[in-house]
Amino acid sequence: MTRGQAARLRSLAEEAYQPKQYARDLTFEETERRISALKAEIALADSF
Repeated sequence: MTRGQAARLRSLAEEAYQPKQYARDLTFEETERRISALKAEIALADSF
C-alpha cells in the first residue's frame, strides 16, 4: 500500500466507524478494494 492509500483508507475507515478496515500490512489491491467499499458505504449512508 502506498502512503496516500494508507491515509485515505484510515480516513474513510474512521468516517465509516470501521477502524478495523485499516491495517498496515495490506496489499495495494486489497487497499483499493477496501477504499472502494468504504466509499460506496459512505455514499449510501449519505443518501438517506
